[in-house]
Amino acid sequence: MANSPIVIVGLGSGDPDQLTLGIWRRLQAAKRIFVRTEHHPVMALLQENNISYTSFDSLYEQHDSFPEVYEAIASRLLQEALQGGHESGAAASDRAILYAVPGHPMVAERTVQLLRERCAAEGVELTVLGGESFLDASFASLGIDPIEGFSLLDAAELKASLLQPELHTIIGQVYDAFTASDVKLALMERYPEDYEVVIGHALGVQGQERMISVPVYELDRNQEYGNLSIIYVPRSEDPALRNRSFERLHEIVAILRSPEGCPWDREQTHQSIRKNFIEELYEALEAIDNDDPDGMQEEFGDVILQVMLHSQMEEEVGAFSVYDVIQTLNEKLIFRHPHVFGETGAQNADEALANWEGMKAEEKRRKGTDAARVSQLDGIPPDLPALMKAYKLQKKAAKVGFDWDELGPVLSKIEEELLELREAISAGDEEKQADELGDLLFAVVNASRFIHADPEEALSRTNRKFKSRFQYIEEQLRINGKTFDQTDLLEMDRWWEEAKRL
Repeated sequence: MANSPIVIVGLGSGDPDQLTLGIWRRLQAAKRIFVRTEHHPVMALLQENNISYTSFDSLYEQHDSFPEVYEAIASRLLQEALQGGHESGAAASDRAILYAVPGHPMVAERTVQLLRERCAAEGVELTVLGGESFLDASFASLGIDPIEGFSLLDAAELKASLLQPELHTIIGQVYDAFTASDVKLALMERYPEDYEVVIGHALGVQGQERMISVPVYELDRNQEYGNLSIIYVPRSEDPALRNRSFERLHEIVAILRSPEGCPWDREQTHQSIRKNFIEELYEALEAIDNDDPDGMQEEFGDVILQVMLHSQMEEEVGAFSVYDVIQTLNEKLIFRHPHVFGETGAQNADEALANWEGMKAEEKRRKGTDAARVSQLDGIPPDLPALMKAYKLQKKAAKVGFDWDELGPVLSKIEEELLELREAISAGDEEKQADELGDLLFAVVNASRFIHADPEEALSRTNRKFKSRFQYIEEQLRINGKTFDQTDLLEMDRWWEEAKRL
C-alpha cells in the first residue's frame, strides 16, 4: 500500500459564488473528502450536488480545547494518509485525500500548520491550494485598505501587548461569548471601555452578512457569535492611545534628547542626573509608604523616566538600548525562576528564594564575576544608606558562617555596645562617642536580621509614627490657641500619649 497524498483546499469566505472554479472541480472529482466543519455556507453546495464527505465536527464535542481538536484532526488525516486507500499502482489523484477548510488554508487554520509540520517527516505528500480568505471579504465589507497598516490576531491567543492602535486590527476565531469576553478584557488594557468596534458576521455572504458597532464593554453582552464571526478594531491616530505604549515613551525620550528636542535634556549626562535618580526613588517610596495609588502612578513613571534617559544616552553612543535592558531583565527573571519557567520545584517562599540564590550564583560563575572578587563582601553598592549597607554586610558574612547561632548573644552585644557608649559619654570623648554609637547601631541591625525585620523599613515606620504623633501635638496646640513657646514638655508629653492611644 502506498501513502495517500493530502490536498488541502479552501472553501472561501462563505458565499458559494466566491468558490473558485478550480477548487469546485477538485471537490467534484475527489474520491475521499474530509472537512474541518460542515457549519459553513458552502457545504450546502456540496449537499445539493450529492458530494459525500466526512466532517470532524464530532471532535469538537470530544475534546476540551481547540488545540486538542486541531491535534486530533491532523492525527486522523495523517493516519488516513499512511493507511492509503488504493493499491500502490493507482494514480495519485485516486489515492488523494482532499481536506477542505473554511476560507484560505493558510489564514487562521492551525490544522494546516500542523500538517505542514508533520507530513514531510512522515513521507506524506502535501499540497495546499488557495481559496478566498475571510480577509478578502472583510476588507471589502469594512472598507479597509491593508496598505495603511493591518494586523490579524487570534481571539484565543490575544494579548494586550499585540494590539497596536495605529493599525487596522481584525480579530478572528471569535466563536462564542466566552471568547469575546477574553477579547474585551485584552482590548480594555489598551483602549477606553467605550471605544467603538465592529462585530462582523458572515462578511461577504449574501443574505447573511451583518455588521454591528458596539463599545468594547458590550462585546460579550447579548451578542451572537459563530464560526464566521470577527471583531474589527478601527485604526486610530488618537495620541491618548499611542501614549499607552512603551514604544511611544521610547520615541518621546529620543525626541527630547535629539537636536530638535529640549536643550536641558540634551545637555544631561549620567553624572548630571545621577542625583535625580535617587530623589525619584525616594519620592516613589514615600508614595508607597503613604499608600497613595495616584502618587505611586506618577512617581513610578518618574523612576521609569530615569531608566529611559540613562538608556537613551547609551543608545546614542551605540552601547545598548532600553530594549537590550528589557531583554537582559527578562532573561534574568526566567533564568532565576527555574521553579516557574523550568523543571525545578518550589513549595514555599524559602525554596523559591533558595532557587533564586542558586541560579544567581550560577549566573556569576558563568560570567566569571566570582573569580574577579577578592572579598566575600564585594558587590554591595557603596552609596547604599548606612542601615541597608550594614544589613547587607552582615548577611554576606553570615553566609560563610561568621554569625551567632541565636538571638541571645546578639542582644548581649547590644547591651555591651550601649555600656561602651555610656562610658564614652562619661569620658567626654566626642570622637569615641561617635564610634561607639556606630557600633551600637551596627549591633541593633544585627538583631533585626535575627527577628527577620528590615532595619530600614523598621526605622521608616518609627519615623512615620513620630511624625504623626508630633503633628498631633501641633494640632492640639492650634486647637488650644497656643504656640510651642506657650507650652511645656509635660503638656506635650500628655498629648503624645494621647496620640499613641489614638
